[in-house]
Amino acid sequence: MKKFIVILALGYSTFAQAQVRKDTIINNVIFIEGDSLELSLDEVFVLNKLKFKTSKERRYYYWYKQKVHNAYPYAKLAADRLISLNNQLASITSKGKRRRHIKKMQKYMEGEFTEELKKRTRTEGRILIKLLQRQTGSTTYQLIKEYRSGWKAFWYNTTANLFKLSLKTEYHPESVEIDFLIEDILRRSFIEGTLEEQPAKMHIDFPALTSKWKNMNVVEVINNRPKK
Repeated sequence: MKKFIVILALGYSTFAQAQVRKDTIINNVIFIEGDSLELSLDEVFVLNKLKFKTSKERRYYYWYKQKVHNAYPYAKLAADRLISLNNQLASITSKGKRRRHIKKMQKYMEGEFTEELKKRTRTEGRILIKLLQRQTGSTTYQLIKEYRSGWKAFWYNTTANLFKLSLKTEYHPESVEIDFLIEDILRRSFIEGTLEEQPAKMHIDFPALTSKWKNMNVVEVINNRPKK
């Protein structure tokens, strides 16, 4: 962070000098007259500092933040495994071998996921199902449909049966407040370094959403989340 601040300060100083010396800025690059220095300006998105109206809102936010932190690593791991599986399947032409390989991956994932998922709460399970779509681009139901021979038993046994949730649940931070709250928590956690970022497989215009949901009441949003 200190390094970033220094670079930002340098960029501002150079920009000020460019204004005085009538140097030019083209495509986010500063060209300084008479010098050979070329300094690129990276796009930076700054999140507003969290402000809570009440101590209750603060408690609710950090409680839900912990739930997101507990669920996200499993969605990330599932996406990693899916990418690995797809890369491996790309070189397998035999349907029989493909089915056997998917079943093999199923057993491997069961070993990674099952016992840990049993420790998760229903709220964490609901967040996980949403984040699976964020990280893979498909709902849990679509994943089961596509990889039926291996994933059907796994996801039904470890997700739906454990949490009594719909596997067709989708992630819509652009229209669902609780989903935006999840996205906001993720983005802040990536910046803080408390979660390792994995690019989403769906387009999310976060700056626009931040403006849209700026007056969100965290307590109401969390209390009104689906209970089934």
